[in-house]
Amino acid sequence: MKDGKTRKRPSSVAATSVAEFLDRYETRLRLASGGGAGVAVRIDRERTIFGRGPGVDRAFDDPSMSRQHAAIEFCGTGFRIRDLGSTNGILVNGSPVQTAELHHGDTVEIGDQRFVVAVEERDREPETYEIDA
Repeated sequence: MKDGKTRKRPSSVAATSVAEFLDRYETRLRLASGGGAGVAVRIDRERTIFGRGPGVDRAFDDPSMSRQHAAIEFCGTGFRIRDLGSTNGILVNGSPVQTAELHHGDTVEIGDQRFVVAVEERDREPETYEIDA
């Protein structure tokens, strides 16, 4: 993302919980192709399941996806994607994977859906104090 505001997160920052990580960073998968191009899927929980069937968190009308195709899971330093035994597999940066850590700028293909990963540091306001004079 080259919008002048996006900052990549350091890859070695470990968080003690998903809540701590999400307090510091926002993670989104932005659809890069198809009718929904540009739509962002926010990753805002410890585990998010993608697929076309019941029991998923993010459902897609895509016959090339399995009912429960892939899970995006918190792994301490960010998120990883894991294939849930799908028929067509998943690709990260063009390579088939069973499990892979996701980094800012990675491309992920699940079925016919292609996403670009964005991990952005949240703007933080410095603490301010008011003192009665």
